[in-house]
Amino acid sequence: MTEDPTTASGLYGISAAARLSGVGEQALRLYERKGLLTPVRTAGGTRRYTDDDVTVLRRVAALLADGLNLTGARRVLELEADNDRLRLRIAELTD
Repeated sequence: MTEDPTTASGLYGISAAARLSGVGEQALRLYERKGLLTPVRTAGGTRRYTDDDVTVLRRVAALLADGLNLTGARRVLELEADNDRLRLRIAELTD
């Protein structure tokens, strides 16, 4: 669910991503295990989070605050991504 890190304006370690998103470091690791995001890894295996990842983390936090569980939040993210792809495809076909 992350874009090419070379196109992102920032790469953050886990503590910075946690601070920027308002989500704890352990939660970030859990979200990765549950498939909610896939941070870039360095050659040494260190997680690096993009600005897009931070946006996803904030969205997940909002969904959880609204009462969804992690499975529901992941499904919402998938559906939102599907809708974005469909909108782009419709725009391509109508141009």
